[in-house]
Order: sequence, then structure tokens, then C-alpha cells
Amino acid sequence: DVSARAHEAGLYVIGRLVIFNDPTAAIRKPSMAVWDTATEAPSESNNQYFLDPTDPDARAYALSLATEACSMGVDEIQFDYVRFPDKRSETAVFDGGVTQEVRIEAITSFFDEAIAALHPLGCAVGADVFGFTTKAEDDGGIGQRWPDILQLVDVASPMVYPSHYSTGWYGFDVPNDHPAEMVTNALQDGLSRMPRNVVIRPWLQDFGYTPDQVRAQIDSAEQYGLGWMLWNAKSNVTMDALEPRKSKRLASSL
Repeated sequence: DVSARAHEAGLYVIGRLVIFNDPTAAIRKPSMAVWDTATEAPSESNNQYFLDPTDPDARAYALSLATEACSMGVDEIQFDYVRFPDKRSETAVFDGGVTQEVRIEAITSFFDEAIAALHPLGCAVGADVFGFTTKAEDDGGIGQRWPDILQLVDVASPMVYPSHYSTGWYGFDVPNDHPAEMVTNALQDGLSRMPRNVVIRPWLQDFGYTPDQVRAQIDSAEQYGLGWMLWNAKSNVTMDALEPRKSKRLASSL
């Protein structure tokens, strides 16, 4: 199988699993979805349909997928969209409520349950989190609070995409124009707020950037000795960014 062949090649296999943003499950089993009392249908925002993180069936469904993926031989289950929807209407209803206390408890307890289910099967547990969490003191309205999640998981992957930060972050009017500085600052904040030693493996922006801009982010991560991943929704990886440009190496030797 794929995992076996990857292991034979000496590769570490990560299974990325999107959890609560699940339009198929939300529409086919609306009892698990965030419900909109205005439309009397599963809540929708930006073509996203979220399962309710406080709903026991939604959580059990997510964990069953993770267990199945782990049994297929991957080394790490990387949970993505383990959060509340960042945009939700006033009429969106959650089984357990949606206060900050409820949000944080729902997300941290999910990771507790994931660890209990997956560690005995030999899988590490990873968490994709919004980039702002490395600095924010609160949960940003989505249930992700950096120190709380790092207290539990084996791997944390902040999505430190410069384009996702608004004006003013780290003193920049247009954060997207400063890939190296944004990633450096975000990771510096995250590393300074770790409650325990875990693997930090950031997602870096590989869309709307030149190879040099992608490489600048990689260099920022590697200055801290960190591994990294490149995100492009179409999986079009900028191969030219994977090694420093020859012209730069030649220039530095002159």
C-alpha cells in the first residue's frame, strides 16, 4: 500500500484530515451540523458547512475517520479545521453553546479524545491552527488557544500565511509584502509561548508569491531549526523555492 511504500523509501507519512468543515456530512446528516434557525437548515458561510464541535456524534464521526486513517499505516494524523467557524451568523446554534469557555473546552477535549484513541495505535497527533494564535491571548472566537493546544498535541502547525494577517500586524500596513518578517515574528511569538516541548512545523504560504518570497519564509522557519510545509490549495508546489537560487549562492561567494 501507499504507506508501506513510503516507509520503504524512508518517508514519514502525515495524514491530513479535515474535521469540522465538512459540507458532505453536514448536509447528509444535519443533526451533526451547526444549525441556522433563520433558514432552518445547516448553517452556511462562504460555501462552508461546519459540523458542531460540541455535538457528540460529530466528534465521534471525526474520531472514527482518524482511527481508520491511522490503521492505514500513517505515522501522524494532522487535524485541520478543528475549530468553530470563524464567521457565523447570530442565528447559528451549537448544541453546547458558543461562549469562549465552551469553545476552548470543546477543542481541547477533542484533542484529548484524539490522543486517547490514536496514541495506542501508534499515531502522533498534530493540529493545524490559525497563524494569529501564536500571539493572541484569547481563542480568536474559534476555540483555538495556543498554549492550551500545545499542552496536548505532539505537533502544532500554525498557518502563518502573511496574506491572512490584516493591516497593522507586526507593524506592517500590508503584511503580505513582508513574508520573511511576518513568518519570523509569528514563529518567535509561538516559540516563546510554548508550555512544553512539542514539534512546531508551520504551514507556509505557497500561493500568490514568487519563488524568492516562498524561499524567504522557508529561511525564516529554518533559522529556528524548524521543519515546514508549503500550502497551495491545488498542490502546485513552487519547486524553485526548495533550494536557494544558484545566483544567490554565487553572489554570496563573490
